[in-house]
Amino acid sequence: MYHEFSDILARMGLWNDAGTVLLAVSGGMDSMCMADLFRRTGLQFAVAHCNFHLRGDESDGDEAMVREWADKCGARFHKADFDTESFASENGASIEMAARELRYKWFARLCLENGYSALCVAHNANDNAETLFLNLVRGTGLRGLSGMGEESVSPYPAGEVQVRLLRPLLSFTRKQIEGYVRRYSIPYRDDSTNAGTEYKRNKIRHLVFPVLEQMNPSFISTVSEEMRHFAQAEAIADTYCKSVEDSIARQEGGDIVLDQSSLLNAAHWEYVLYNFLDRFGFHGSVSGAVASLLKSDRTVPGKKFTSAGFMLLTASGKLILRPLAEVHARSSIQSFSLSHDIFTVVRGDGGYRCNGVEFTVSTMPRSEIKSLKQPPGVLIFDASALKFPFVCRPWRDGDWFVPFGMKGRKKISDFFTDMKYDLFRKSGAVMVVDASDLNRDESRVAAVLGERIDDRYKVTPATSSVLMIKIGFRCGI
Repeated sequence: MYHEFSDILARMGLWNDAGTVLLAVSGGMDSMCMADLFRRTGLQFAVAHCNFHLRGDESDGDEAMVREWADKCGARFHKADFDTESFASENGASIEMAARELRYKWFARLCLENGYSALCVAHNANDNAETLFLNLVRGTGLRGLSGMGEESVSPYPAGEVQVRLLRPLLSFTRKQIEGYVRRYSIPYRDDSTNAGTEYKRNKIRHLVFPVLEQMNPSFISTVSEEMRHFAQAEAIADTYCKSVEDSIARQEGGDIVLDQSSLLNAAHWEYVLYNFLDRFGFHGSVSGAVASLLKSDRTVPGKKFTSAGFMLLTASGKLILRPLAEVHARSSIQSFSLSHDIFTVVRGDGGYRCNGVEFTVSTMPRSEIKSLKQPPGVLIFDASALKFPFVCRPWRDGDWFVPFGMKGRKKISDFFTDMKYDLFRKSGAVMVVDASDLNRDESRVAAVLGERIDDRYKVTPATSSVLMIKIGFRCGI
């Protein structure tokens, strides 16, 4: 086992003057086995131990044993105390997930502050198989079937720095580890909670695996080999999905837009959609729901789905992804503007900004305008009709105007529907409001910036000067 462990470290490059690595040592059999194997290599290492204070004196006993072992080996010892139950309660997390976040964040800080080249954890083949079954229960794709890798990065980086995460025991079964520990009388402590079935992982370990091992005594080794095949299949699928990505997705400002027609024309488009959304944290149930909408032609604009960091919005002929931080920022800015009547006041020619949109205002003689047909984003008004100062503000429910060329009034919300505005475009829309209307009917707008003017501001043969508003660029708030 030691020689195979040495080969694994060589594969990881740790024999090539890799500096000091940090070992996460709980005091259990797995981590003490890993620690002793490292001791035998003669490589430089430090020890990190977390006391989660979940088992009273038992937790303190774990700490004392690990500290004593590190002292005997001459290894630097780091220890952290956590109030895990309070952290879990405050963050709405399970004890398992709270402990995971606390320890990995601390490990990452230790690596950054002390220059440790990598973090080593004692996950083994049984742990990997348990993770596979947990993923299956929750719902997973090929990535979840592939299990953990021998090398990855810590789930919680240290600021902007990614911490190298190594699992040198991943190819060893728990039975192999038990054999090594007993053969060399390695000290370790049993965690009494591992014997129960309160946690999901323990249910799989104690209730599911024994049955499967009766059917196949080499069950863990078989599953480990299958996970390697799944990992290869995932790599092949990822390569294909990335090869078609440019044809279905594009960047529009801060948004990522998926073209519906291009997506549906891609081979295996449902998996392409799943693979793409999975990278942005969306559960498989979301991609399944969206795929069902696309297959049934019931894609209703305005349906919203959220992951931990993104919002997915269905729109006419496309799907839009936007970071939640931008969605929340824009919503809070718009809400603040509406509740406090904050306008952008346009007092004369120059550059302005409103609701994340930058635009320029200029006046000129009518004779300088060769054509009233202007490119997208440019509006022309009769300067004698829309006078300075006027104001710009976000759209409000109830706003209306008489679109250029029409006689009847139209709600701006209906205009948005005609123009196929999605939720994001509505939130970023800017209304031009005549100051004279503020005391009469402030719901009547002079224009939707960049789109259409109210008919009463149109240029006529009697117009001597014009006012032009030209959108510069949208600032993704």
